Amino acid sequence: MSTTPDATYSDLRAELATLTTEAFRPELAEIDQQSTLEIARIMNAEDASVPTAVAAQLPAIAAAIDGTAERMARGGRLIYAGAGTAGRLGVLDASECPPTFNTDPGEVVGLIAGGPSAMVTAVEGAEDSKELAAQDLDALNLTADDIVVGISASGRTPYAIGAVEHARTTRGALTIGLSCNADSALAAAADHGIEVVVGPELLTGSTRLKAGTAQKLVLNMLSTITMIRLGKTYGNLMVDVRASNEKLRARSRRIVALATGADDAAIEAALAATDGEVKNAILVVLGDVDGPTAARLLTESKGHLRAALAAATTL
Repeated sequence: MSTTPDATYSDLRAELATLTTEAFRPELAEIDQQSTLEIARIMNAEDASVPTAVAAQLPAIAAAIDGTAERMARGGRLIYAGAGTAGRLGVLDASECPPTFNTDPGEVVGLIAGGPSAMVTAVEGAEDSKELAAQDLDALNLTADDIVVGISASGRTPYAIGAVEHARTTRGALTIGLSCNADSALAAAADHGIEVVVGPELLTGSTRLKAGTAQKLVLNMLSTITMIRLGKTYGNLMVDVRASNEKLRARSRRIVALATGADDAAIEAALAATDGEVKNAILVVLGDVDGPTAARLLTESKGHLRAALAAATTL
C-alpha cells in the first residue's frame, strides 16, 4: 500500500504548524471552563488587536488602492478570488458595491472556489486547485486592465495563489495578495502583498475570527477608497447610491439635502429632472443647470462631481 497520502498529510501538518494563524495557545486551553461573560471579554480583547495589525499595513494597502483605482478608471474590473471564509468575504464586498456606489455588477466581482454554492456549503477540494482558479478567471475574459485580489488567511491556499499567478503571468493584470501570515506564498506571487498578521486565533486555526475581521477591514478599504478615488462620492456622501428601495429613496433625498441645503420642493424637482440620479440632481441644484446638461458634464468629467461643478461655472 502506498504511503503517499500519509506523507502528504504529514507534510501539510508540518506546514500548518509554521503558520501564525494556526498556532495553538496553551493559555486558552481551558477557555471552555470560563463563564460566558469572561469568554466574551477575552474574545472582545482579541478583536481589539485587529485594527493595529491593519494599521501596520496601511502603506501597502494605499499602494494597492492607487493601482486599483488607476486601472478601474480605464475600464478595469476588481475581482476577488478566495476559498471558504476568504472567498465569502470577497463575494460579500463585491455584492455591496452596486447598491452603494451604483457600479455595474460586472465591475466588482467575487469568485469563490467551488462556485456560488460554496457560499453556503463547503465544496470539497475546490480550494486545492490552482487550475480551477485559472478556469474561473478565463470565464471572465480577464484583461490587463483588471485587478485580481487573492484572499487567503494562511497565504498558502492554492486557489488564491493560482488566481494571482494566472492573472499576473498570463494576462498582465494587476494582482494583490491579502493574507494574515508573514512571508506568505500569496503575497510573494502578487504585485502588491498585504500581510495583516493578527496572531493565533481564540480557537486554534479558526480564521473566520481575527483573520476574517482583518480581511473584511482591508476589503472595506480597498473598495471604498477606490470608489472615492473614482468620484463615486462627494465629500463623505454616497452620491452614486442606487435607490432600489424605500429606505434608499429616502436616503437619496437626504443626501441631496445635505449636499445642497435645498428645500424639499427643489430636491424633488431636481430628482425628477435627472431620473432620480443623486449626483446629477446635486449638480442641477448647485450648478444651476438642467438635467441633460448635468448628465453631459458628468460624462465629460468621468463622473467626478467636483469637476463637473467647476465646469458648470464656466457655462
